[in-house]
Formats: sequence, structure tokens, C-alpha cells
Amino acid sequence: MGRMRHLDVAAEFPAAPTAAWRLLVDTRTWSSWGPTILDVACDPPLIGPGRHGRIRTVAGVWVPFEVTGFEPGVSWHWRVAGVPATGHRVEPTATGVRVVFEVPVLAAPYTAVCRLALRRIGRVLADPVDPDADDDAGTDPDSAERS
Repeated sequence: MGRMRHLDVAAEFPAAPTAAWRLLVDTRTWSSWGPTILDVACDPPLIGPGRHGRIRTVAGVWVPFEVTGFEPGVSWHWRVAGVPATGHRVEPTATGVRVVFEVPVLAAPYTAVCRLALRRIGRVLADPVDPDADDDAGTDPDSAERS
């Protein structure tokens, strides 16, 4: 079965392709860059071929997802609530990485959400936080400076 037509929404970042890939496949980071995602339930938290889980949308509703295509280090695609959704791709560049969202043509208005997600990804890549880091590693979150 062929892939459906899509629109590419992309941005380049001065970051390692592996860092961008990790951000896209680690469900613990999705709410930090995905404007429509508040929370994710997926065990284990790194997605892979055929992985299932649930996302809590900004509307507060939990919906199921399934990874329908997966090429390690390169791209992944999914269905959300049974509907083909945005694809995710990383491409190495001479100065870093290009992150691409593949938006189904029928969901063209969603490109605006993807542009916002790319801006957020750029901020996260510029100031990475390790989701495996110990939250109690000697810093008091109440005393940390907020930007």
C-alpha cells in the first residue's frame, strides 16, 4: 500500500541528528515540543515498530496511537485515534540536522501546529534536558531561576 500524499514542514538546527531523533522517539519529551500533547502513556517510553500508547490532547482527552512505520534513526509514522497522522523524519545536514513533519494533505491546516512544534524543538535542542536524569540531583526546583 502506498503512502498518502503529504506536505513537508521542516526546519534545520545546529544539533546532532541523534539528538533530534531521540527527541522525536522519546515519548517523555513529546509534551515539551508537541503543542497538542499534554501527556503520553507508553511503556517503554521509546517508540519503535508497532508500538502502541495513548496521548492526552490539549482538550484533555486520551486517544490511542500506533506506530505504523519505523526506520531507526530516520523516520516514523503513526495513526492517532485510528487516523493516519503526521510523519516524523530527521535528515543530517552539513551543519546539523533537518527535522521534517510530513502532514497529510487533508490535514493541511495542521502545518501551523507543526511550525510551532519545530520552534519548540529548536529550543529543546539548544537546551537539552535528559529525561533519565535524577530529578533530586542536588537542585531544588523551587529555587531554580525561571526564564
